[in-house]
Amino acid sequence: MARFTRIQSVLQMEKDGMVPVFFSTDLDTCKKVLTACYNGGSRVFEFTNRGDYAHEVFGELNKFAAKELPEMILGVGSVVDAGTASLYIQLGTNFIVSPVINPDMAKVCNRRKIAWSPGCGSLTEINYAEELGAEIVKIFPGSQVGGPGFVKAIKGPCPWSSIMPTGGVAPTEENLKGWFEAGVTCVGMGSKLIVKNADGSIDFPGLEGKVKETLALIQQLRAK
Repeated sequence: MARFTRIQSVLQMEKDGMVPVFFSTDLDTCKKVLTACYNGGSRVFEFTNRGDYAHEVFGELNKFAAKELPEMILGVGSVVDAGTASLYIQLGTNFIVSPVINPDMAKVCNRRKIAWSPGCGSLTEINYAEELGAEIVKIFPGSQVGGPGFVKAIKGPCPWSSIMPTGGVAPTEENLKGWFEAGVTCVGMGSKLIVKNADGSIDFPGLEGKVKETLALIQQLRAK
């Protein structure tokens, strides 16, 4: 069962303004990445459902978070069907992110009061997702869909829509300024935030610092 309600999950996404996104088959690496993000100030994190036995890694990671990082709201992404959504709900996910709209997933998540953020690429899809109960709608891939200009155009006729772009978001002032001035609620960031070295390793202290800097930058941009 989820440790946080869907309302808590959504509010934390909005408060942080950023959702780190990561996947690895190595549990120890996942724990270190999650801890670095937590120590950097992040309180929401998306583990992506990619690769064989990803749910097993998530299950152990969620137990770790509950014990060692009690304020971390851990969710899962890249879920495309109701069966997989149900599996992760049984493993205690606090929210589910999808690259697509699947009404069967909406029913499963709504039944268990799990926050669900589907991927959209048009105003019609955003409207449909909101009809299905999505509080924060993901636009994916963010840059290819239309970037900040797309978000600004959507927010004109639909200022109530809460949008989270993923794909093409970078932890730089120039990039984030465009997104937040356009009116996004939060952004999802993966490889541009959690950068791997040439040998595949990750600078965990560096990641902690980058998360802290990015969260502070987002708050500064919002205050302008």
